[in-house]
Amino acid sequence: MKKIISVFLLFALTASLFSSCSSGGDATESETVDFESIKESETETETETETETETETETETETETETETESETVREPVRVAGLTLDKYKVEIEVGSYDMPWVTMTPADADDKSEKWSSDNTAVATVDAYGNIYGVAEGDCTVTVSSVDNPEARADVAVHVKAKPVETAPVTNTPSGNGPEHVGLTYIQGILVVNKTYALPPDYNPGVDPEANAALEEMFAGAAADGYTLWVASGFRSYDTQNWLYNNYVAMDGKAAADTYSARPGHSEHQTGLAFDLNYVYDWFASTPEGIWLANNSWKYGFIIRYQQNKEAITGYKYEPWHVRYIGRDAAKAVYESGLCLEEYLGIDSVYSY
Repeated sequence: MKKIISVFLLFALTASLFSSCSSGGDATESETVDFESIKESETETETETETETETETETETETETETETESETVREPVRVAGLTLDKYKVEIEVGSYDMPWVTMTPADADDKSEKWSSDNTAVATVDAYGNIYGVAEGDCTVTVSSVDNPEARADVAVHVKAKPVETAPVTNTPSGNGPEHVGLTYIQGILVVNKTYALPPDYNPGVDPEANAALEEMFAGAAADGYTLWVASGFRSYDTQNWLYNNYVAMDGKAAADTYSARPGHSEHQTGLAFDLNYVYDWFASTPEGIWLANNSWKYGFIIRYQQNKEAITGYKYEPWHVRYIGRDAAKAVYESGLCLEEYLGIDSVYSY
């Protein structure tokens, strides 16, 4: 552009000189003005060109900055690609448990949550952490999968060996360093277990067959309505509950543990009539499955055992995932009363030791 303008000025200057020569060498005022205008035009044009160049440079810089910012802020999530176990076969006795160790890849995957299930909860159940509990003699398959990528999964072949089941007679003898009521205590036909009423250490029935059948029926009912339920934790022996409770005491202290975990002998899981479903977290109550369970479990003979705002009566925090089988008629009556089981039966739940 500068070359074109310079040629033009040279041409104009030559023409001006030629005109001056032809007119006797006298340049007119108008001709001088035109020459200066041309010089000003050249200056303005050069300024505009430089301004345009600077603007284009600034625009390119802004575009590069935006591109760099986008590349820095946008990050693709790291998905689970696969998983492996430290063992693929488990052999346990009724009332005992074992836990395979899961390793998910890649190591930097964002969500390594696990989902566990048993294809036969009458033989063995598995909780949300992968603890496999022997319920009755037999074989079954326990499956673990990635919540992030359900195709990443593995199966565990479980063999449960029989163990003699011993029952104890009902006893109601005070003790200075133990529960006041120990034995199989039935009130209105319901086996009662809470902080006041305890089971003997050797009471080890496994999952109750009637309760298990009702549970499977409830799962089918939920599935028909578009919801999925599974057992996170089922039957626990006295020894298993003792191990769990003491672990909680070591972590949180005895006072805190007593609000959410039963002392050995006081757990409903030892009856074989109680189940923790899906997720053992408070937020389960607001999930579609949690809402369905609260509104429909009574139809199948179950109650939400530890209700909200009943902690001072039941002795335990609200557990929307914990259901207890008491039979269809009793469950309907308790549900319609709006009472917790202690209120309905007129009993308390307080440790005496």
